[in-house]
Amino acid sequence: MRSSAPLSVSRRSLLRGLGVSLALPSLESLAPRAAHAATAGASAPRRMAFIFVPNGVHVPDWVPQATGFGYELPYILEPLSGVRDDLLVLSGLTHDKGRANGDGPGDHARSASVFLTGSQPRKTSGADIRVGVSVDQYAAQQLGHQTRLPSLELGCEAGRGAGNCDSGYSCAYSSNISWASETTPVGKEVNPRLAFERLVTQVESGEARKSREQRLATRKSILDYVAEDAQRLQSKLARNDQRKLDEYLTGIRQVERQIQHSESEANQPGAAEMEIPAGVPKEYADHIRLMLDMMVLAFQTDSTRIATMMFANAGSNRNYRQIGVPDGHHDLSHHGGDPEKHAKIRDINRFHVTQLAYFLQRLKSIPEGDSNLLDNSMILYGSGLSDGNRHNNENLPILLAGRGGGTVDPGRHVAFSHETPLCNLFLSMLDRVGVDAPYIGDSTGRLSGLQV
Repeated sequence: MRSSAPLSVSRRSLLRGLGVSLALPSLESLAPRAAHAATAGASAPRRMAFIFVPNGVHVPDWVPQATGFGYELPYILEPLSGVRDDLLVLSGLTHDKGRANGDGPGDHARSASVFLTGSQPRKTSGADIRVGVSVDQYAAQQLGHQTRLPSLELGCEAGRGAGNCDSGYSCAYSSNISWASETTPVGKEVNPRLAFERLVTQVESGEARKSREQRLATRKSILDYVAEDAQRLQSKLARNDQRKLDEYLTGIRQVERQIQHSESEANQPGAAEMEIPAGVPKEYADHIRLMLDMMVLAFQTDSTRIATMMFANAGSNRNYRQIGVPDGHHDLSHHGGDPEKHAKIRDINRFHVTQLAYFLQRLKSIPEGDSNLLDNSMILYGSGLSDGNRHNNENLPILLAGRGGGTVDPGRHVAFSHETPLCNLFLSMLDRVGVDAPYIGDSTGRLSGLQV
């Protein structure tokens, strides 16, 4: 029987091969012997992710009728039934700075730029953009030194940094929810291959770059390059860590296969007519899930503890033929009270929530100490608009999943008073990851109600 004692080596976080370094998940067996007793009872790191969806939702099929525990999931939220006890439905929260406040039309651009900043964007289509620091970047600037990547920004639609995308608002506003400063949006990665390579490998030399090019050209798995090191490591791990490492490597290979399949599709005759960038899956659901898998990998390997994801850019008019909705999303959001358009909008909303459910289930399935990745995270999902037809910014559709390392009591619908700033939730989230912030955007204080 192999010993379950921790290895008497300094903590290693990589598997190595010829020009390749593969990030590893946290393994208890690799804790230094001297530090093991001190860290055995320590809490796992707390993480935050923020997911944006455009064009609001069909509110009647989003907000539960009852508050507190035991509420019934409405139609749009039904896909979350498997993680209902890990979820807070938060109604009544508002982004006042998403309103025109004298600036006229441009609600969609404002909805994205205000989503994590809580700040009024300057109305301009030129280079003089200005909004505010987003909550994710506020956290990254204080916590980012603890991980290899300060933060991770992902999306499914490429954006533009200039030009007029919405009634005189720069495309930078519509394409970004993450802002490092008032004038600096943090661009998102939409290509799964590039996101994957950034997460699991560390290109530190010419040899590493050459190895990567060779691996991609021959369509070999990164696991082929680190197989010997993985076998050596497996022989030294406790049984729980052996299983954990095996599951992680299996997940890596599955993601690689999905990416390779997408790249093969992009090289097929006729692919150019589909206007799909090389390496991006043809099916939208596959694209979303691959990018969500990247966030899972990022948290699993502790490559970062802060992530953002845009399912689509603000005002997106993509169609949803895969669920029987050939109409453009933005066009449908201007439903004018049409019941047929209502039905299509709520099906789009449910499709998005189904992808969220996939992400939360993945996090929940990965053990971490005595709990799991979801328990040690806070995942905020929502839109910067409430009803897409009214373009209103009160009673925003907001979900908060996870337990924040035991600091959040989920399983409830919590209704807040009218005009409660969404930024108050951001302050409360920052508190829970150890970031001291005097304010975010238009916050007026901390949000009570996250714990019973």
